[in-house]
Amino acid sequence: MVIKVFLASSSGSTAIKKKQQDVLGFLEALKVDYAPLDIACNEDNRMWMRENVPVEKKPTNGIPLPPQIFNEESYCGDYETFFDAKEDNAVFAFLGLPPPPGSKEAKEAEKAFILENGPVENGTVENETVENGTDDAEDEENLEAEEVEEENLDDDSLKREVPMEEFNGDEHTDEVEAEVGGETGEEAAEEAAEEDAAAEEKVAKEEEEEVVENTEEAAEDTKAPVKQEEAQEEVEDEEAKGEDDHPVSEGEEDLGSEEEEELRQLEEEEDE
Repeated sequence: MVIKVFLASSSGSTAIKKKQQDVLGFLEALKVDYAPLDIACNEDNRMWMRENVPVEKKPTNGIPLPPQIFNEESYCGDYETFFDAKEDNAVFAFLGLPPPPGSKEAKEAEKAFILENGPVENGTVENETVENGTDDAEDEENLEAEEVEEENLDDDSLKREVPMEEFNGDEHTDEVEAEVGGETGEEAAEEAAEEDAAAEEKVAKEEEEEVVENTEEAAEDTKAPVKQEEAQEEVEDEEAKGEDDHPVSEGEEDLGSEEEEELRQLEEEEDE
């Protein structure tokens, strides 16, 4: 695509010359390739420009003045519209060209596109409709549903391969054993509860017996020193009693009477 800029090289108007210089200078600054076409020296260029400027864009006298800008045969605008696009950072859009990556206009265009169409992933819009009439989101949901069905099928096949005892655990085995023995699960549970209660009662009795034995042993240990003390006291009492019962000899009695006689004589002498 070639940008065509129609100019008047020999124009006597200073304003027209300035406008032409502004347009060409800005295009060069943006590194946009363009082709300047002089209408002052080439009658064909002047006639083509006048014929291809839209009627609604022509001035009241019907003769458009340069500079006029085209993208191939597509009309872009005159100096005023070019200046407005320049102020809005939309010159490339004005010229019908894609903005260079990383430019300010490219960023603005991307923001506007996102606001209008939503965020983009991998160069495509999230909600973009595919040829078969389904959205990408629907395809993802269908794919997830298929994966879930496959997982459920795998689980069912696994259940069939694993034996019932291993799959259900000990609980199923207990139920089967109870049914074979002619008992229901409730009866088996009651028997198990009774057995547990009997075992607990037995343990409690054993603990009580142990406590009683320990208590009796402690009592015996306490009584032993008391008995020893009582036995020792009895021995001492017997010894004392034996001494009191010992018979007095005649010599001892005579000795005692003589001493008493002497004491009486001394008392009488003292009295005299």
